[in-house]
Amino acid sequence: MATTTPTPPRTTGHPPVLDAAVDGHASALVLGAVRISLGVLWLTNAGWKTPPDFGQERGRGLFAFVSDAVDHPVFPPWSWFAREVILPNFRLFGWSVLIVEACLGAFLLFGLGTRFWALVGVAQSTAIGLSVLQTPNEWPWSYYLMVLAHLAIFATAAGRTLGLDGVLRPAWAARPSRWSRLLMRAS
Repeated sequence: MATTTPTPPRTTGHPPVLDAAVDGHASALVLGAVRISLGVLWLTNAGWKTPPDFGQERGRGLFAFVSDAVDHPVFPPWSWFAREVILPNFRLFGWSVLIVEACLGAFLLFGLGTRFWALVGVAQSTAIGLSVLQTPNEWPWSYYLMVLAHLAIFATAAGRTLGLDGVLRPAWAARPSRWSRLLMRAS
């Protein structure tokens, strides 16, 4: 009776758990969908940050959320920062938030510089959480999940699948410039 030797599993040099987590089309589609969904989330959230006063005149919108950091403190140093730095310079802050969140949404949506923008998403989600986690009727897990989703996008370099990072990385890899190396890291 002849015996056959089983074919060893294909390896990529990654730990087997990582191979199992990111191998296959289904995983790629899910990662792409999560990245795109986060992009849409940020773009829709940027839509209610309305210039020029960002809700300050009526005590609504972005102004109300920043005020929550003072009225319902989560982390006292953040509350101090909101009261002493952000609120006195609120319009500049409002424009900064609008620009960052619009860029965050667009870059995640198109999968360009995804790892960099995922870290920006972690920072932005953390800042929002530090402002509203103690606010009545807020669901704290939404901010924890936002941080975790951005960390997953970062860890899996999700822009390399169904995103511009995957399309442009070969061109960046072929160029030895500082910009190319920076873009490789950001993707």
